[in-house]
Amino acid sequence: MNHEDKNDLASAGNFLRDRCHDASRTAGWWYDSKMGRDLIDLIKNPISPIEARLGKALVAEKLCLTHSEVSEGMEGHRKGRMDDHLPHRSMLEVELADAVIRIADLAGALGLDLGGAIAEKMAYNAVRPDHKKEAREQAGGKAY
Repeated sequence: MNHEDKNDLASAGNFLRDRCHDASRTAGWWYDSKMGRDLIDLIKNPISPIEARLGKALVAEKLCLTHSEVSEGMEGHRKGRMDDHLPHRSMLEVELADAVIRIADLAGALGLDLGGAIAEKMAYNAVRPDHKKEAREQAGGKAY
């Protein structure tokens, strides 16, 4: 991957991160009205040990919700279903989109350079010996 492609990929990834997170924040997913607390602030600046623990649990919850989208996608693929909300698209396609949205939203909340990490990881994977076709075809190589 050349430098320009890497920069374009990083910019695109962070654009997606920002749009997904902005939409989620605008919809109120990062504010708890019962606590009167911004949940991103709770994660980043807990004011007690209980809030610190709650912030960690909130990140874990968001990761599990991402996993649930992937599982729903698997089930849709397994059963050959179309999506309920976007019936012109497969359930697999829509649930993968949901997973990406959740990942991008969490990365935005945590201030992560998701786009940069994707670009760097793809560049790294392109030269990994265990990701080469020859290595995968050897006994004990990665089958998938």
